[in-house]
Amino acid sequence: MPRFRTFALLLALPLSANAQTLTPTERAVVASVDAHRAESLALLRRLVDINSGTHNFAGVRQVGDVLRARLDALGFTTRWVDGAAFGRAGHLVAEHRGTGPKLLLIGHLDTVFERDSPFQKWEQLDDSTARGPGIIDMKGGDVIMVAALTALHDAGALGGMNVTVVMNGDEEEAGAPTSVARRALTDAAKGAVAAIGFEDGAGDPRSAVTSRRGATDWTLRTTGIAGHASQIFGKEIGAGATFEAARILDAFYTSLSHEKLLAFSPGLVLGGSALTLDSTGTAGSASGKRNVVSREVVVTGDMRTISPEQLARVQRAMRAIVARHLPGTSATIDFDNAYPPMAPSAGNARLLAMYDRASRDIGSYPMTAVDPARAGAADIAFVAALVPMKIDGVGLSGHDDHSDKETADLRMLPVQAKRAALVMLRLGR
Repeated sequence: MPRFRTFALLLALPLSANAQTLTPTERAVVASVDAHRAESLALLRRLVDINSGTHNFAGVRQVGDVLRARLDALGFTTRWVDGAAFGRAGHLVAEHRGTGPKLLLIGHLDTVFERDSPFQKWEQLDDSTARGPGIIDMKGGDVIMVAALTALHDAGALGGMNVTVVMNGDEEEAGAPTSVARRALTDAAKGAVAAIGFEDGAGDPRSAVTSRRGATDWTLRTTGIAGHASQIFGKEIGAGATFEAARILDAFYTSLSHEKLLAFSPGLVLGGSALTLDSTGTAGSASGKRNVVSREVVVTGDMRTISPEQLARVQRAMRAIVARHLPGTSATIDFDNAYPPMAPSAGNARLLAMYDRASRDIGSYPMTAVDPARAGAADIAFVAALVPMKIDGVGLSGHDDHSDKETADLRMLPVQAKRAALVMLRLGR
């Protein structure tokens, strides 16, 4: 039996004796989730069957329209943020103004499966599992969010709550510049006491993400003096661009590869007498001769850091390495901070403790934090410096996201919706 299904058998149990710790309102919330289970599954299937690859703008908007109608029915004020300024479909923002502490809920509408993908539709595997594009990343999380808010509404608890929902339309491939593409999210974070991201995380319903490494792109360029290969290392030619690039990459590895939770990798290397690199930094061409010293090299890579402090420190170290040129060469390095890190914090640990308590209170398993080395970049990191308590990876459990085997454990949808609703209710107090 797959591991995640074993977890679900343990988690999707009837309420245990712990249910006596629930207040009457909390019991009503739990009952509402169960009452709407079939409706939630139908909504999930409807969303999965709509192609919403990041570049399918019409599909992204259609998913947004379906979810917008659900939020409208719950008393939210909704709006669509047009994405023309950053080259994407846009975002759905919904606000429920109340007197309680402000809560920020984060989802996304797009998937990695574009219109030309052969993986397009929901496939029921058995009575408890289904496969489909975006079923856990993250249409399942969006449905959990709606199910939790519906339960709060049914229990009469939503009325006084202050909740803002942001569902981005370009999480899988953010528009540019990211400062514009994530403005709706960062604006919504202002004044929030807690942010909950409904990504699928590690796919393990016993865990949640309390810290994430940021993703930073870097581009290294080295130049040398072209000339006959027989004259390399001489005073007139020097070492050439390729040896300079090799020196730098080796120094990166030697100096930095053992730092905890730091990852960096040169993904593309081009060099020779002449080269071209496309605008995405992911493809290009190079030409040269065996007997000619290389004139230029370009390297594009990725870097993952756990905190802004680590990112700044590593960038300083890399720049210092780049600055020590071999004879006859020069080099530069540029960084593009695409996704910031979400560092561990006491507030995040407190929010995890609340999730753990809610999970136990409905008779489910204890919850622990995901190793940040297993947690990739996500939208919640953009509000890391703005919101004191943050948690992510509490969306629908499953496995093989971003592949044509993306599968969900449907039994976990009501369990995870109940936990979310109880945490939001308790935060709202």
